[in-house]
Amino acid sequence: MVERHLRRRGIEEDAVLRAMAEVPRELFVPPELRSRAYSDGALRIGEGQTISQPWIVASMTALLELRGDERVLEVGTGSGYGAAVLSRCCREVVTIERYPSLARQARSLLEELGYENVEVRSGDGTRGAPDRAPFGGISVTATAEGGAPSTVLDQLAPGAALVCPVRRGDRENLVRVRNGVEEAIAPVRFVPLVEAPPADQVDGQDRDDKR
Repeated sequence: MVERHLRRRGIEEDAVLRAMAEVPRELFVPPELRSRAYSDGALRIGEGQTISQPWIVASMTALLELRGDERVLEVGTGSGYGAAVLSRCCREVVTIERYPSLARQARSLLEELGYENVEVRSGDGTRGAPDRAPFGGISVTATAEGGAPSTVLDQLAPGAALVCPVRRGDRENLVRVRNGVEEAIAPVRFVPLVEAPPADQVDGQDRDDKR
């Protein structure tokens, strides 16, 4: 995967390549899809959500240009795979998942695998995590309409980057925002970013969240 899908397609950052080689992607997909875990495509993980293709995960991580000492915010935990990769490239990850069932599964798996520098929250990711801001990088893994959420952008540390898929009209692009300047990276397709939490969520934490 690292050679075929990443290095050949322009991913050069050593820390990102090491993280992608180290994190066992097959454990973050449903058992019936594990034979396809390292293929160059997104896979369904439940609740209508997906785990992004390896190149997208590596690209979004690389675009943050992390030094290793940052606290990073991820909006959209999904299976927890992206957070696991990020955790190998920074000091700490705070990741927020809209669906309590996915948050519980990701939290359990990350704890089981020993990713101790990842905090999984269940709630409305468009609100970010103001109690842990500012962040040295922010990765949004669902498509925002018109631009990255302003509430999340406000939690970005000066000079840090936010990476987010954005839809304007019929075009959807992965963009990077730094110091108020937006840069279009590549056409992409993600699930939509939704603000309102599911009905079984209470006060920003799912009922089984003990953190």
